Amino acid sequence: MTRDLAAVIAGGAVGTTLRLMLDALIPHGDDTFPVSTLVVNVVGAFALGLLVARLRSSAPSWLLAGLGPGLLGSFTTFSAFVIPLVTLASSDRWMTAIGYLAATLLLGFGAAAAGLALGRGRGRAAVAPLAPVAPRAPRDEVDE
Repeated sequence: MTRDLAAVIAGGAVGTTLRLMLDALIPHGDDTFPVSTLVVNVVGAFALGLLVARLRSSAPSWLLAGLGPGLLGSFTTFSAFVIPLVTLASSDRWMTAIGYLAATLLLGFGAAAAGLALGRGRGRAAVAPLAPVAPRAPRDEVDE
C-alpha cells in the first residue's frame, strides 16, 4: 500500500464521519429541502478550491490525495446530491427539486471560486492567517 493510498483511506474515514455527523445535526426527510446535503457540498466545494489554490504546487502528493479525493471526496458525493433531487422530483415536489438543483449549482460553483480566490490571496482579511509570518528577532527588553 502506498503512502498516497493510505492517505486517501484515512481521509475518507474522516470525511465520511464528518458527513454523517453533519447529517445527524441537520436532519431532513425525503420530501423536504436537503439542507445538510447542500451545506456539505458547498463547504466541500469551497474547501477543494482553497486546497487546490494553496497547496497544489507545494504540498506532498500524499497530503493532497488524503485531503482531496480522501477527505473531501468522501465528505461530498455526487450520489448524495442526486438522490434527494430524484426523491423530490418523484414526489411531485418539482419547485423544491428545481430550487435545490439551482442552489447546489450556484452555491457550489460560487464556493469553489471563493476558495480558489482566497487560496490565491485575492481575499481580504481572511487571507492574513494563511500568509507566512516572518520570524521575529528576540527582544531583550519589553516596552511598557
